[in-house]
Amino acid sequence: MIINTNFRDKLAPRSDLAHATLKNPYLFDFLSLGKNAHEREVEKGLVAHIEKFLLELGDGFAFLGRLYHLQVEEQDFYIDLLFYHIKLRSFVVIDLKSGKFKPKYAGKMNFYLSAVDDLLRHPGDNPSIGLILCRSKVGVLAEYALRDMTKPIGLAAYRLEDALPENLKTALPTIEELEDELAKDLGGDDEHA
Repeated sequence: MIINTNFRDKLAPRSDLAHATLKNPYLFDFLSLGKNAHEREVEKGLVAHIEKFLLELGDGFAFLGRLYHLQVEEQDFYIDLLFYHIKLRSFVVIDLKSGKFKPKYAGKMNFYLSAVDDLLRHPGDNPSIGLILCRSKVGVLAEYALRDMTKPIGLAAYRLEDALPENLKTALPTIEELEDELAKDLGGDDEHA
């Protein structure tokens, strides 16, 4: 599935590498949170399972922090997740959203990228890249929101549940059935104690 970005206009000649670095959708089934999880639950889960999250992101990502603090004119701002990408030589700012994409998210990301470029970027680094991860598919609305943004921003969806076919889901035992079986097994061991 294609990821929505403005990389071609904002990152030439690195746009192809940046575009190939990202994917859509990201699959966070290792979190076991269920489809109604809130944004902060997803964020905490990703950090708690950072190794699996890094594998899902792909090669070259180095984790720098969760709720990364930036201070601008005595105001505090917190980036959901901050990474550095080794091959792109860029900071990557990730903003998680638990609902549908809204155009205002692009403006917020543009602000974060400007601040990161001014406050964190070193002389040898390339401009920072933003990635907004939403629970829903992103389409024309995202394209319009990104069209005239000044910073490189990508939008992608994420899923919390795996894509097991329905026939396999019904063939596997439920959590309750597994717990019942474990309770039976543990109950049988009491006689031998």
